[in-house]
Amino acid sequence: MFSITNNILSILVCMCLIQLSFAQQKAIVNPPSNIKSVVLSPLMVNEYAPIIKLGAPLMLSFDDLDAQQVQYRYKIEHYDYNWKSSNLNATEFLNGFNDDLIRDFENSFNTLQDYTHYSVRIPNENISIKISGNYMISVLDEDDVVVFSKPFIVYEPLVDVGVSTHRSRDIATINTKHNVQFIINYPNLTINNPSNEIKVAVYQNNDWNTFIKDIKPQFTRGTQLLYKYNSNINFWAGNEYLFFDTKQIRNASNNIYRTELKDIFNTYLYSDEYRLHKPYTLNPDINGNFVLRTIDNDDVKLEGDYSRVHFSLLAPDNIQNDPIYIYGNHNDWQLNDDNKMVYDAKTKSYQGQLLLKQGFYNYKYVTAGKDGIVKHQVIDGSHFQTENKYTVIVYYQPFGTRYDQVIGVGSGNSESLRN
Repeated sequence: MFSITNNILSILVCMCLIQLSFAQQKAIVNPPSNIKSVVLSPLMVNEYAPIIKLGAPLMLSFDDLDAQQVQYRYKIEHYDYNWKSSNLNATEFLNGFNDDLIRDFENSFNTLQDYTHYSVRIPNENISIKISGNYMISVLDEDDVVVFSKPFIVYEPLVDVGVSTHRSRDIATINTKHNVQFIINYPNLTINNPSNEIKVAVYQNNDWNTFIKDIKPQFTRGTQLLYKYNSNINFWAGNEYLFFDTKQIRNASNNIYRTELKDIFNTYLYSDEYRLHKPYTLNPDINGNFVLRTIDNDDVKLEGDYSRVHFSLLAPDNIQNDPIYIYGNHNDWQLNDDNKMVYDAKTKSYQGQLLLKQGFYNYKYVTAGKDGIVKHQVIDGSHFQTENKYTVIVYYQPFGTRYDQVIGVGSGNSESLRN
C-alpha cells in the first residue's frame, strides 16, 4: 500500500511539473533571429539567475543585429505562482509607469557583425517594483508587438530557507538522482494554514525547465515547515556542462580546434562524445550559464564580435527518436529550431550551429519529446557526483489576499551531499 501511494504521489508531482512548465513556456516569448545575447541578471558577480531581493537592481541587455537603432519599449507584468497573469492593476505592483522607452542604446564599433546594443536598469527614475512575486519583462517594437519576454522573481526575506541535497533514497536511482530537502523557518510571520497559504517551487541550476512545485509540507514543528520527502523532490543529477571560450575570437583555444573568417568569424569546436555510458569526470562548470567577455577589445558591450559556433556530437542516429538540442542559458533554456541538432550520416554525428557573441559558454546536449519535458540524462548520462545548485522559492498567499508573495529564497549545492 505504501509503495502504491508513493507511486501516485510521484505521478502527481510529474503532472504538476509539466503543467507549470507549459504555463511558463506559454508566457515566455522567444526572441527573433535578429535579437541575440539577451541577459537579465542581478548586478552581482557570479550571479546569473534573475532572482532579486525587493529593491535590488536588475539589468536587461540585448543586441539587435539589424543595427537600425529601433526605438524599443519595455513593460513589466506581475504573475501568480502558476505563471499566469495575477490581474493586478499596474499601480498595485509598480511605482511610475508600467512601460517605458529603452533609452540606452548604441551601435557596435569595429566589429564584422553590426549590431545595436540596448540596456535598461530596473529600478530607474521612471519605474520601480513595489511588491514581491513572479514577473515578466517584455520588449516591444515600435508597433507595440512583443519582440521577446523573460521571467524574473522578486522576493522579500520574510522567512529563512535551509536547503540540503542528498543522494536518492531509491536504490534504483541512488547513483543517478539527487534528493532535495528543506526547512522553512518563519518565527516572525503568522501562517494560519501552511498547506494552503504556503507554496514552493524547487529549481535545478535556475533552469526554468527543471523544477518541481505543489509540494505540501510533510511536517510542522513550531514555526518550522519541514519538507523531508524521500522521493517527491528528486531530480536527475545529470552531468557537468561542457564549455568553450571565444574571448580571443581569432585563435583556436581549449575545446576549439579551428577558427575561420568568412563573412563573419566561424568557430569550430572539437566533436563531443556521447557520454551516456561514460564514467563521471570532474569538469567544473557554471551550471549552464555564460559570461560575455573579450580580450581583443576594451568593451564587450560594443566591441565584442559574433561568431558562428559549430557543434558536433558523435552519437547514434535516432536516439529514442527525440530531437537533440544544444542546451544552456545562452537562449534562456528554450528549445527551438536554432539550437536543434541535425544528423549527418557521412560523419555519423549530429551537427548544429549558433551565432554567439564573444564569451565563456556552458552547454550540454538534451532531448525533448512532444510533451516538452527536457531530458538531461539521455545524451550525457546522470551521476550523483555532478555539481548542481538547487534553489527553493517560497510563496505566501494568506486567505483573502489577491496575489502570491515571494517571502523567501534558499539554495543548496550537491557538492556537499548529505546521506
